[in-house]
Amino acid sequence: MSLAVFPGTFDPPTYGHLNVIERASKLFTELQVVISVNPDKKALFSESERKEMLLELTKPFLNVSVQTCNSLVVDYCKKVGAKVLLRGIRNANDFSYEFDLSLINRSLNPDVETLFVPTEQRFFLIRSSSIKDVAKFGGDVSAMVPPVVEKALKAKFSDKN
Repeated sequence: MSLAVFPGTFDPPTYGHLNVIERASKLFTELQVVISVNPDKKALFSESERKEMLLELTKPFLNVSVQTCNSLVVDYCKKVGAKVLLRGIRNANDFSYEFDLSLINRSLNPDVETLFVPTEQRFFLIRSSSIKDVAKFGGDVSAMVPPVVEKALKAKFSDKN
């Protein structure tokens, strides 16, 4: 297979995200990790901070690049010629939400297929929102995020305290 797009807010990037990236990098000639930028969503990390972390985390994968997108992801796929949109899922709730979204995306761009990639079982409980809550109160997030992200979380919350 050739080009796939793996979009997300990645606020922050987690071991679950990295698991999907690593596995997808073995399936596709090229994988673009796309940071979805939604100005209406309040992100903890800026677009550039998320991109910097993801660039560091994806260095080992030579066929992976990190991009940003502030439009519909199916429009981004059309622009770059991607026919595959990857979505990581952890559980039935994720699947239900992502399935509905895939139907909308398909109606917007029938040339793009959505593939669901379940994370490995050890990452099922990892949610970016939970990680931010744990980190905010000084909890240990080392099992949920790579060291570069853990460091950024500590810096972010020490600035707020």
